[in-house]
Amino acid sequence: MTDKKGGYIDKFLKKADKAIQEGVKKADEALEEAVELSSMTAKQASKTGKALHSQAKKERIALQKKGIAKINEGISNAKKITGNTHDDLEILKKLGKLRKADVITEKEFQAKKKKILDRI
Repeated sequence: MTDKKGGYIDKFLKKADKAIQEGVKKADEALEEAVELSSMTAKQASKTGKALHSQAKKERIALQKKGIAKINEGISNAKKITGNTHDDLEILKKLGKLRKADVITEKEFQAKKKKILDRI
């Protein structure tokens, strides 16, 4: 009887060994696929990262250009306002002299003065 039991055990062990070998083979195949997939994913991530970096750089340059244009516009407007304010003050002085010389009336002076001060 010992031989029959030994034969069954040997068959069982052979089947178990075969199953283990097949499992190891399948695990190796899955691992290879995972490594290949992760390699592809890493390349794709790198490519996407480079594209995003490039896009961010383009947007940064565009924003810098817009910012510089806005600053220059502000400086230009400030110069105009300052220049106009100086000119307006000179006109007010001249109007004051004309009023004192009775060339224009007080009412005309006040009307012109209001228009000039509204611009400033």
